[in-house]
Amino acid sequence: MDTPYQARPEPYDLLGVGIGPFNLSLAALADRVAGLRALFCDGKPEFRWHPGLLVEGARMQVPFLADLVSLVDPTNPWSFLNYLRDQDRLFAFYFAERFQLPRREYDHYCRWAAERLPSCRFGTEVTAIRWAGGCFTATLRSAGGEHQVRARNVVLGVGTDPVLPEAFDRLADHPAVFHSGRYLDRRHGLASARDITVLGSGQSGAEVFLDLLRSRAGDGTRLRWLTRTRALAPMEYSKLGLEHFTPDYTRYFHTLPGPVRDRLVAEQWQLHKAASAETLAEIHDQLYERTIGRPIGAADAEITPGTEVTAALPGPCGGLELRCLHRDSGARRVVRTDAVVLATGYRAGRPAALEPLAELIDWDERGRYRVDLDHRVATRPAVTGGLYVQNAELHTHGVGTPDLGLGAHRAAVILNALTGRTVHRLPARTAWTSFGPALLPAQAAFPEEWNRAPVAGR
Repeated sequence: MDTPYQARPEPYDLLGVGIGPFNLSLAALADRVAGLRALFCDGKPEFRWHPGLLVEGARMQVPFLADLVSLVDPTNPWSFLNYLRDQDRLFAFYFAERFQLPRREYDHYCRWAAERLPSCRFGTEVTAIRWAGGCFTATLRSAGGEHQVRARNVVLGVGTDPVLPEAFDRLADHPAVFHSGRYLDRRHGLASARDITVLGSGQSGAEVFLDLLRSRAGDGTRLRWLTRTRALAPMEYSKLGLEHFTPDYTRYFHTLPGPVRDRLVAEQWQLHKAASAETLAEIHDQLYERTIGRPIGAADAEITPGTEVTAALPGPCGGLELRCLHRDSGARRVVRTDAVVLATGYRAGRPAALEPLAELIDWDERGRYRVDLDHRVATRPAVTGGLYVQNAELHTHGVGTPDLGLGAHRAAVILNALTGRTVHRLPARTAWTSFGPALLPAQAAFPEEWNRAPVAGR
């Protein structure tokens, strides 16, 4: 383990705040950089990755090479393949012939790395970050009390917060309404419910609905899946479509004007918010099986896209009342249900530890970080150290921001930037697609006829 905080009079080169997969990737890549002093802190007692969604049978949506290090440094000892070797599972994995891992195995792999990386400290919360004396000073709180450490650079990897729709404000504390991120913890509380509604068309909503179909088969429970999207379209998974998750697309997206970027993120929901085709197929299989010899309507299951919940209230006779609007037809109806699982996504927030720094950060017009291509946050000139973010730059870096496949590359970009040298060599080109317009040679001129008004009839 690293030496105690008190024995570190010199500042750390890097302080990581939060230890999710992205900062864990940074810790793994930094571990091999000679002379780099790094510390990563998280208030949780151990690494946990979306524990409420580690449903039996759920799989990752990215290949196993999207681990902590392999797409930058496949020889790194913190790779998934080395984890398999350590666990004596290489042959089992080889014969399984699975490119996508079970979610539970990815969680276990990350915990394996987090428990062994000497720079990671769990049970240690960063409560405040200040800038003074040419360094960041962070206050850490642990079972041993409060400590202060200094760092030349800080990387925020605190994750995202669950989104609860405004329509559910009055039910925020209702025991039968909860976010899908707590699904496994709260699933037992659904035992007495005879009508359950799942809200949200992404992977989490699909996995929760599928799990309910499997676990509540034949017990008379009515299951309902409502989504605002007009269709349960699958995640874009074509080979060229996936090139939106390359560093090439990130660089292109970063050059676009802010309003264009915001519009694109909303339009590209099928790239990063939809459910996998495999999960949707399994849902169809479950519905098919439960209606053999019976009418389709006897499935005790409803799937209604294009539907927005405009208000959610306690029911007059118990249960819950959802007031719904079908967006295409304009039809309104009231749904009465016993429980609601909100698979309504996550959003990057501002960690409380940043408040002492807030006035030194150059926020954009919507209160978000301004982030350069190296993932460094724009700050006032007085702050000469680097403040970096991971998974809080969707608005500046595009749909690849939350994607695990870009995690190692982003960590390497940050390491190269904060060390001021090429710690990791990164490829100049990663996609066949040219996302911007092909530029003419500098000496070429537009033909004169391009500037003429179009001829009528042509």
